Amino acid sequence: MPKMHLAAHEPIVISLGGSLIVPNGGPDVHFLGAFRTFVLDLLKKGHKVVVVCGGGKTARHYIDAASSVLSSIEAEDLDWIGIHATRLNAHLLRTLFRSVAHPHVVKHPMRTPRHWREKVLIAAGWKPGWSTDYVASRIAGLLSVKHIVNASNIDGVFTADPRKDASAKMLKEVSWHDYRKMVGDAWNPGLSAPFDPVASKYCQRHGIAVAIIDGKNLKNMERLVRGDEFHGSLLA
Repeated sequence: MPKMHLAAHEPIVISLGGSLIVPNGGPDVHFLGAFRTFVLDLLKKGHKVVVVCGGGKTARHYIDAASSVLSSIEAEDLDWIGIHATRLNAHLLRTLFRSVAHPHVVKHPMRTPRHWREKVLIAAGWKPGWSTDYVASRIAGLLSVKHIVNASNIDGVFTADPRKDASAKMLKEVSWHDYRKMVGDAWNPGLSAPFDPVASKYCQRHGIAVAIIDGKNLKNMERLVRGDEFHGSLLA
């Protein structure tokens, strides 16, 4: 199994999939409570944490609603729907971490405070063409962080979609070169990929490694943060 060696001085940057925050009709209260406890434990150990929130089913429901009414919709409008869903989720997370979080949700990654007093920083989508994976990557770059935890509803990177192909195998370690050959270079609203292709290009260029893990398995995420072997995929 792979390992990720997080530097002691680095904030932990988590790209938190919206599928974990809002998996179906509403927020997953059980997961949110467990995730809050997980992050608070990290703070007790001296870490600072950045959480970049995805849109989840909220984004999907609204995008589907628009597409059901109109046969043709500009990609930019679909992107904005998704962006506002990420911001709603981010405000939910900031509320849950109110006592320890920076008071403002970061919506423009290049205006991320380099030195914030609080222990937690919550971020969301910025503008069309930028996924929250890309936002997390740009924040990591700005903060000189070389590792990102990509927590979503999948175990890792597979040779094929395991929900459709029983022979699909999980890849424990994948070079950026090989991964980018798998997912291509383009981003579009609603793209289903373990990590956004545009963000992947940025991470490859700036030497940022990304762990792809199942975010619901918080024990596994604890192992990752400790530098132990974890179940998932490491892109580097």
